[in-house]
Amino acid sequence: GGHRDPAPPHPPSPSSPHRPAAAMLLRSPPRRLHLLRPRHLRVLSNAAAALASPPPAPTEWTEAPVASVRAATADASLFHVSLDLSAHGPLLASHVAAGQFLPFRLPSAPYPIFLAISSPPPASSAASPPRSFDFLVKRLPGTPSARLCDLRPGDLVPVGGSVVGQGFEVRRIAHARHVLVFATGSGISPIRSLIESGFGESEKIDVSLFYGVRNLQRMAYQERFKDWESRGIQIIPVLSRPDDQWTGQRGYVQNAFSREKKVINPSSTGAILCGHKQMTEEITRALVADGMSKDKILTNF
Repeated sequence: GGHRDPAPPHPPSPSSPHRPAAAMLLRSPPRRLHLLRPRHLRVLSNAAAALASPPPAPTEWTEAPVASVRAATADASLFHVSLDLSAHGPLLASHVAAGQFLPFRLPSAPYPIFLAISSPPPASSAASPPRSFDFLVKRLPGTPSARLCDLRPGDLVPVGGSVVGQGFEVRRIAHARHVLVFATGSGISPIRSLIESGFGESEKIDVSLFYGVRNLQRMAYQERFKDWESRGIQIIPVLSRPDDQWTGQRGYVQNAFSREKKVINPSSTGAILCGHKQMTEEITRALVADGMSKDKILTNF
C-alpha cells in the first residue's frame, strides 16, 4: 500500500506492509493505522496474517514469468496467479511443505510481500510434478498484491530464490484421528496446498473443513470441492452475509464450530487454522477450553 489512510473505508490489505494483519471478515471498524519504520520490516502474507517472526528479506532474487492470471471468485475479489518455474528447479524443490511462502518484490512496493503457495509441494504430486507455483491473491486497489493481479502471462516478476517458512508442521498431529481445519477468505490458499498434497486421505483420519467467507460470490475453489470431498474432506461452508436462498451455516466459522461442537476427544484431535486473526484467536481459545493441547493447533506463521 502506498498512501497512509487513517480511517480506511475497507479492511486493511493482508499484503500491505504498512498495515496491521488483515481482517478477512471484518467485525469492527479498522483501528487507526500507522506507518512502520523501515527497520521494522513488517511482512504480511496474502493468505492470512503477519508471520509471527518475519523472515529476513531474501538475499537472492530471481525473475519468473507469469503463467496465468484469472479471477478466482465471482466478484473478482480474489485472483488465481500462477508462475512458470520450469527454469527454476531449485526454487521448485525448496517447496517441501504446505503453508510455505514465496517472497515477491513488486514495483513501487517498499518491502517484499510474502504470499502463501496454494499448489501442493512438487514432491507430493504425481509422477510428473507441476513446474509452477499457484497463488490465491486478494485484489485490494492500490496494494502491491493488486498490481500482481494486473499482470499478464509472460510478464516477469522478481521473487525470492527459495520459499520461506516451515509451513504447517503436520507431524505434530500425526496421531490425530480427527482434524478440524478452519479457513477464512484467502486463508483457504495454503489449505488447498495441504489437501492436495494428500493430507486427510488416510482412512484412519477424519477431516472437517470450516471455510468462512462473506457470500458464495467471494468463495474461491468451489470447483475443487468435489475433488476435496473425494479425498475424504468434509467441507462446511460458512457465510456471514448469505442471500435468502442459503440453507447452510451462517455467521462466522467460530459460530458454526460452537454450534457443531466437533471436538470429540481432545487427545486424538488436531486443528489447522489459517485466516482472519480474530478467528484464529477465538477458535484457539475454544479448542484449548475443550481440552486440546496448543501444540496440536497448527498455523503456518
